[in-house]
Amino acid sequence: MSRKLLALLTALFLLLTLATYVYYRRTLAAVPVDPYALVPNDAVLVLSTHDHPALVRHLQETGLWDNLTAVRYFQQSAGHLALADSLTGRTVRRRSGVMNLLGRKLVITSVHVTGPGVFDVLYQIPLTRVSEYRQVRSLLETLGRDPRYRLSTREYEDHELTVLTERNSETSLTVLNYRNHLLLSTNAGLVEAVVRRAAHPDAPTVMTSFGPTDLLRVSGVDATLMVNYRRLPQFLDVLFRPEAHGQFDQLAGLVSEGLLGVKLAGNRAQLLGFSNPETARGTLQQRLQGQRALPLGLAPWLSTRTAMLLHLAANPGRTWPRPTGSSADLVDRTAALDSLRATFGGEMAIAYLATTTAGSKPGRLAFVHCPIPARTQQWLARLRRVYGSSPAFTKVGSYQIHPVGFPEAMVLGPLLAPAQPYVVEARPAAAVLVGNYLVFSDELTLNGYLADVVAGHIWSQSPAQVAFLQETLPRARLSIFVDTRNSWNALLGVLTEERRAGLLRNEALFKRFPQVALQLMPDENESDPNAQYFTQLLLRHPALGPASTKPGGAAANGRVLTFNHELVGQPTLLPALGTRIPAVVVQDSLWALHYVSPDNTVLWSDTLKGPARGVGLLPSGGSVPGGLLLGAANRLHLLGNEGAEVLPFPLNLPDTVRVASLLAIPATGAKVSARLLVVTAGNDLLLLDARGRLYPGWQPKRLDFPLAGRPAFFSVNGRDVVLVPLQNGYVYAFDQQGSLFPGFPLSMGGRLAGDVVVQPASTLSRTRLTLVNQHGELITFNLSGDIVSRARIATWSRTARFHLVPDPKGRSFVVTREDGNQLDVYLPSQKAPLLTQRFVTSGSKRVQFFDFGKGRRLVAVTEPGPGQVFLYDGKGRLLGGEPVPSTGSGVGLNYDATTDTYHLVRVAGRELRRTELKVALP
Repeated sequence: MSRKLLALLTALFLLLTLATYVYYRRTLAAVPVDPYALVPNDAVLVLSTHDHPALVRHLQETGLWDNLTAVRYFQQSAGHLALADSLTGRTVRRRSGVMNLLGRKLVITSVHVTGPGVFDVLYQIPLTRVSEYRQVRSLLETLGRDPRYRLSTREYEDHELTVLTERNSETSLTVLNYRNHLLLSTNAGLVEAVVRRAAHPDAPTVMTSFGPTDLLRVSGVDATLMVNYRRLPQFLDVLFRPEAHGQFDQLAGLVSEGLLGVKLAGNRAQLLGFSNPETARGTLQQRLQGQRALPLGLAPWLSTRTAMLLHLAANPGRTWPRPTGSSADLVDRTAALDSLRATFGGEMAIAYLATTTAGSKPGRLAFVHCPIPARTQQWLARLRRVYGSSPAFTKVGSYQIHPVGFPEAMVLGPLLAPAQPYVVEARPAAAVLVGNYLVFSDELTLNGYLADVVAGHIWSQSPAQVAFLQETLPRARLSIFVDTRNSWNALLGVLTEERRAGLLRNEALFKRFPQVALQLMPDENESDPNAQYFTQLLLRHPALGPASTKPGGAAANGRVLTFNHELVGQPTLLPALGTRIPAVVVQDSLWALHYVSPDNTVLWSDTLKGPARGVGLLPSGGSVPGGLLLGAANRLHLLGNEGAEVLPFPLNLPDTVRVASLLAIPATGAKVSARLLVVTAGNDLLLLDARGRLYPGWQPKRLDFPLAGRPAFFSVNGRDVVLVPLQNGYVYAFDQQGSLFPGFPLSMGGRLAGDVVVQPASTLSRTRLTLVNQHGELITFNLSGDIVSRARIATWSRTARFHLVPDPKGRSFVVTREDGNQLDVYLPSQKAPLLTQRFVTSGSKRVQFFDFGKGRRLVAVTEPGPGQVFLYDGKGRLLGGEPVPSTGSGVGLNYDATTDTYHLVRVAGRELRRTELKVALP
């Protein structure tokens, strides 16, 4: 063949290749592929994420990452990836590493049951660049050349599958590249199912029932999880013995599939989303439809030894049909059982108690709500006579345990005996009335349970359990609560033999979140064909041991507390009985609030839904006990001595509200409740009492201009006053009904910034209020709308910013003037500034003023950029000659007259530092 002919054929071949490539890019590759259309429809779980680095980072923050890396399956996968990188001369940390393929792409992981007692995982990773495809091919080929692996290819329905086999174990990894979507699994059948699924691109996908919903777009969501509840019993067969999950099979009939957004933060993993109601006939959903969701009323009657609780908002008589019989004796019994069932309310539950030995059978308690306990007691007595039961009873405390001649399933339905016919020949049960609940079980279990109730070992007395319940839904149709530590021994007994060893190896991972709750709350309008269940799966561990002490050096007087997470905000000092050293309340970056005793011990911790606002003590009165009052997110909290909520708190504000500030007027007498003023992030005002009732005219009160500072909230001769300075230079004064006082709004003659100092008196006209405007004028006025005095305190310029900074107790104040990086602080009685300081940064700086009387004054200036605080005495001298580290938004300071000592509290990163200061009087 001549060279010309060879060159011509080569050119034709290149042109044909180019034409094929162009055709592929403009026809096949140009049509986007729905990645969920490649997931086989038999998936039980589908996990999706589009920010793998963030997901890993949040797993590390929750402490899950270290536990996951200890799982054998994870170690094997990571070992293969590390080997692939090492053979190609790369490291995992470099951008070209295998883990970088995940990046910020939509990576989908699905779980499938592939055989009796077997489940497998399918991974899907999009390849967005040619270099990534080449990288995958290079890694597979490199592994294929390694003697430990064997690389081969095979055809399946016109698609090429790449198979990587480990020679020693004969385990293999099957890989398919379908239109730049990389699908891989250790189960070849799953990859073949993808090929068959791709042949029908118009068929419904696993996400079709959720329409355009994309929870990955929601802020804070790390991943989404799709749950196929219809295949959940099949998946449970893989993990548990078939007889152990019959109840869950029935409960799974409430919904068909769910889509949840995964949020990982600190001590909890929260999954929020929606589930579609089950439409099949004869399922639990059909029986419960129309029955309203209810709150968990069992908290005061549940033992702290509870391993698992199944709570159902269902009336047994309405949900399940009554047992039937033919003989006269059975008809008589059935009538009495019907009458007993008629006394039940719409709430029932099944609780399993912790066992002392591995594999032993847990004690089971069946609860049913009885609105009128006396009526239920009468029909129980009637049934004991009908069944010929002994009148003898066992007494534990004030509770009487009576034997009954029928199994509890006869009155509570088949949920208690799912593997048996409805009418069962089971051992007779015993029953006891505890509060408004009738409890069935055997006598031995009831004795142990009642001993816990009498001793006060119940959920409502456990701070950790109360904090957990506060994070759950307020009401639900179905709630499943699991304590993984209490359920450990029982779990070992119901697992299949193949899974028991794996659980023992991964005990730390299983117990990482001891508190687990799954809840389903129906839509208010269930008749709507688009109605869904709001679903929450919460995994939480109590914030136990959040900090450790360490030596702090001479400057800190040896009192430094190091927390597990960075501290934020400003420490709040609270008086403590029997000591001159104050207690401290501080919050960390995971919004956990910690109460630190004077001896530097964390007495309790409580995780909030946002930054704490308006932290302070509220005295008791008006039928509400005192406690620590604060706002967070859309809730107002009142915490008692052990960190538990004081009823009726928490008070829930609308979901769109975020508390920016909280002020309170304590109760006066037994009849007048405390009043709470809430300032929202949108500069709206709400006024409510300590029982959660909004005052008329404050629902909420929307102002025409942003607030210049915190409102003043005080009382004058029994009349509540809300004084609001606005940035546009006007001041409003409202009464308790939301009406303006005569003479308001009042103009201050210039824009405003900063707080107001109040000097209350016996009348409105004698009450004095002081603020500063942006012209440098210090203005005093009264509640009659009259300006009493006006004086310029400093020179004015267009770039200067003035703020009035009151002492925490409101006895005096200073005025600050910021102009660029220069800060001047003025006392109102002096024309010359108390201090003048130039800083490195030009941003706004937090200034605090402390006046302890008799000339004992201190000024603290926090510079957030460098993370330091400057302390000045009453003569404007910098204490110590240099600033001290402080990364918070402010410091706490108090004075002890007995020792003439100042107590300074500040945060520096993860450390809470206490320092005692001796300051000479000026």
